Amino acid sequence: MKPEDRVEGRHPMEEFLRMDRMPHIWCSGCGIGIVVTSFIEALQKSGLDPNKVCVCSGIGCTGRVAGYVKLDSFHTTHGRPVPFATGLKLANPELKVVVFSGDGDIVGIGGNHFIHAARRNMDIVVICVNNFNYAMTGGQVAATTPIGANLSTAPYGNFEYPFNLPYLAEACGATYVARWTCLHIRRVTKSIQEALQKRGFSFIEVITPCVTLYARRNRLGDGLNLLRYYYENSEIRHGADTRTLDIGYQGKIIVGKFVDIEKPTFLDCMNNHLRKVLGDKYQPWGVKS
Repeated sequence: MKPEDRVEGRHPMEEFLRMDRMPHIWCSGCGIGIVVTSFIEALQKSGLDPNKVCVCSGIGCTGRVAGYVKLDSFHTTHGRPVPFATGLKLANPELKVVVFSGDGDIVGIGGNHFIHAARRNMDIVVICVNNFNYAMTGGQVAATTPIGANLSTAPYGNFEYPFNLPYLAEACGATYVARWTCLHIRRVTKSIQEALQKRGFSFIEVITPCVTLYARRNRLGDGLNLLRYYYENSEIRHGADTRTLDIGYQGKIIVGKFVDIEKPTFLDCMNNHLRKVLGDKYQPWGVKS
């Protein structure tokens, strides 16, 4: 943006944010706002009609996203944004539906919904902000907490195996799978743009700092310290075998785009099947006559 084009006192993304709800409540050093910025920029670049884009979030720090974006949005119950998104997509197939929530909400509390939406290849985009803990409720161990990390429910270190989220998404049937950290802001933006323009179940994991709980309990420093860790320990490896993408405590983080394939969506399969069964009298759902 050129200096002469700037409008003093206005946020450059005001068109997509509910400014009456600012300032936001995320902690200083948190990476969620960075991911929201990437999402808005990706939406602008995608060419999609904002009136046909809907965001669903669950409970948790990232769940607040639904209340801050100036789009049709739903702040759903804990672990339920994926089935809400499924319902919206099936009720109005013209919508581009985005699930924007945290690791605890999407693959912890809502894990069963996640795996079946991927299995069905529902035409939705899932953006999972992964900060390795249940941050809003006190920093408990989550399904993604690395072994050895200290949290309120693991004061001597976590001993449970965490999910490898890209592997989980691919194994369940996702057609687009990527992982980045919030340091890779332009790559996050590009991945979200690609997912918005793709049909099928798209999954993007974004590793972000939780300074107030995860970092403090593990004495990892502030947000800048964690961004420096991402810079020094992230390795871009597009097309990597998702089985090799586990994240160890303060270990290397493999990032990149791992899966990008085409296959019929849930609605494609339903319409093709019912057309065979019912013949010409069947009017395909979601297809304009």
